[in-house]
Amino acid sequence: MAMPPKAVSSAAENKLRRAQEASQAMKEYEAERLAIRTKTDRLRAERLAREAANPPTKNPPTKKGR
Repeated sequence: MAMPPKAVSSAAENKLRRAQEASQAMKEYEAERLAIRTKTDRLRAERLAREAANPPTKNPPTKKGR
């Protein structure tokens, strides 16, 4: 059974719109992923610099009396 011409164009428009939305969603996802990676790298570098400047001390654990 053939679809009316209007339904065909509407289906094609819907398909095109879905493809554009999917493309936009992937761009947003990748941008967010890059931002998270950049922030993680920056925070890691700050932590490593902080730990290098102030190395943790090796204090033996104290026994707590009851």
